[in-house]
Amino acid sequence: MTTVAYLANEFPSPSEPYVREEIAELERRGIEVISGSVRRSRSMGATNNTFHPQIVLQPISVTVLVQAAFLCARKWMQIAPLVLRVLICGGEGPLQRIKALAHTFLGACYAVRLQGRDVGHIHVHHGYFGSWVAMSAARLMDISFSMTLHGSDLLLHPAYLDMKLAACKFCLTVSQYNREHILEHYPQTSGEKVIVSRMGVDVPLTITAQIAAQATGSKLKILAVGRLHPVKDHAFLIRACAELVTMGVEFECSIAGDGPERASMENLISECELGQSVTLLGHIDSAQLGPMYDAADVVALTSRSEGIPLVLMEATARGAIVLAPAITGIPELVIPGKTGFLYRSGSMNDFLAQLLFIRSMIFAAESAESNSSNSANATLDWIRHAAHVHVLHNFNRTKNLQCFADLFLERISSQREQMPDENFVLQQV
Repeated sequence: MTTVAYLANEFPSPSEPYVREEIAELERRGIEVISGSVRRSRSMGATNNTFHPQIVLQPISVTVLVQAAFLCARKWMQIAPLVLRVLICGGEGPLQRIKALAHTFLGACYAVRLQGRDVGHIHVHHGYFGSWVAMSAARLMDISFSMTLHGSDLLLHPAYLDMKLAACKFCLTVSQYNREHILEHYPQTSGEKVIVSRMGVDVPLTITAQIAAQATGSKLKILAVGRLHPVKDHAFLIRACAELVTMGVEFECSIAGDGPERASMENLISECELGQSVTLLGHIDSAQLGPMYDAADVVALTSRSEGIPLVLMEATARGAIVLAPAITGIPELVIPGKTGFLYRSGSMNDFLAQLLFIRSMIFAAESAESNSSNSANATLDWIRHAAHVHVLHNFNRTKNLQCFADLFLERISSQREQMPDENFVLQQV
């Protein structure tokens, strides 16, 4: 059976458990998988050896560099279309073009590392520079490659995606929104090539989240989970918290996650004088997040770009009430008023209005004699139940991993498609 090379920009990564899960599912099917990481993972030292990649491309040894140079010279015609695309076509800037040339050579290094391992297909997770590396290696090895696209790699940083889509045997993507975006913006791509393959989470048998703010006088408990990265826009949430203070709303906001924006988040919290109300928890292991989802009144997401985030899947699977921006594939998970609540992305007024509406329903439960409290309780209970069922049927980790493997094996075992030739590149000149 075909040996598959599976490449990620950084593996293992605590924020991308799906890479390890997909590799494990393929191995469970009897496929030999050679796991690879373009750069050394920052979490490797603290990760079980079982999940260490078999190949780490960077740093590159002198021996591999020399062998890669010889491989490029010997199979120049295989990578010439890629080099032409970088040098002649498209509207990329000089720096992007230089990086793409470097990544082409890195692909040659990857091909050298895979030599003699009977690899018949390369899959790469995310459409960032690792996908160009995988595509280059596949051409030099005369084998097929495929990729999975999420959110930012498609919507914010789609460098050379036209070439990657033309060259890949098939493309998996995590939402119907993404599929429609690809077919609209890259009309030369066949619809049969682009397949929706959803991520998933473990789903409890019963709803575990409860109304956490039922005690009279308790504060609204807001939880956000995600990397402290500009695209997650936690600054928006902190500014919203400052508005809540102005309105006289009592609340506690906890932000779980770490990243490059931590210092700026700390400064913003200090500037807004929110030290008693907003807490940065740092990185929290996934096993510890369950009770936090259960204790929160609202799980808030304020990202500028997403695929369909695992955080929302995990929260809704446990029956938590979520508030998220109405962007990309999120409405496929969070159906407004049915499985959660959405707000217009970037609109502070709409975010606050939705948050206060949720708060009004939660705190209506304090008055046991109020008819509105019974209605509010019924509405929230229905949303929790509907969200749990929606995740169970459509974002179930076990089910979706099985579907992924079925799809993957069907595609790589089908009749091998011809690799794209120079015609695609010449058409772009």
